[in-house]
Amino acid sequence: MSSDARQITVPQFTAMKQSGRKITMLTAYDYPTAGLLDSTGIEGILVGDSLSMVVQGHSSTLPVTLDEMIYHAEMVGRAVRHALVVVDMPFPSFHLGVHKAIENAGRILKQTQCQAVKIEGGMEQAEVIAALVTAGIPVMGHIGLRPQSIHQLGGYRVQSDQQQLLADAQAAEQAGAFSIVLECIPAEVAVRVTQSISIPTIGIGAGPGCDGQILVVNDLLGLTPGRVPRHVRAYADLKNTIAQAVTRYRDEVRQGTFPGKEQTFQ
Repeated sequence: MSSDARQITVPQFTAMKQSGRKITMLTAYDYPTAGLLDSTGIEGILVGDSLSMVVQGHSSTLPVTLDEMIYHAEMVGRAVRHALVVVDMPFPSFHLGVHKAIENAGRILKQTQCQAVKIEGGMEQAEVIAALVTAGIPVMGHIGLRPQSIHQLGGYRVQSDQQQLLADAQAAEQAGAFSIVLECIPAEVAVRVTQSISIPTIGIGAGPGCDGQILVVNDLLGLTPGRVPRHVRAYADLKNTIAQAVTRYRDEVRQGTFPGKEQTFQ
């Protein structure tokens, strides 16, 4: 990425579908990580409510608050110069009526340097999406597996109701969403959904036929404790790299070899 590259706008992001350019997105939750990701030239960064799990250690995305999302989004927005930055609206910040949803989404845009919000849902959230867009707040939709509705869905399961997914995607587009995340749906269904709408689809566990892909950065870097989801490919093994580095540091301190002459002032 050239140093003078301008930040991607919402219309430019949406236009990538028509140009056939695949869109790459990752999550970020802090300033240094966001800066590193942005320097690679990826097109989008999501401040995901997944921080509830991968940063805060909760078992779901439900506990994270709007104030906490804004706190992390402010750090990310300050670091990014190129990518489009989208912020998850946490549960239940967009379920409290359209006026409250606008107020909450407005806080995100006013208090951070981010450009858009993401909300989970299709048909049932069309009114909220339309209200936010009318207020000048760009919205990314999210259908398929919706982690905020995990109790209602009965667990983290593949969502394969093609008619419902098509209806959700089309409703989100008609309401004004500029793109839609497709999470954990069969690849063939994801292709049909992608072909049925004019805005980009961003897949996670939805096969290669989407207009773009997103992963949780901790999963990509091999920092996830325990079992890695099937739809993830770890591109590094930082968990072991960090553990080895800390173990070496611990041993050298105990042995008296750190700090050495190079790290000591005379």
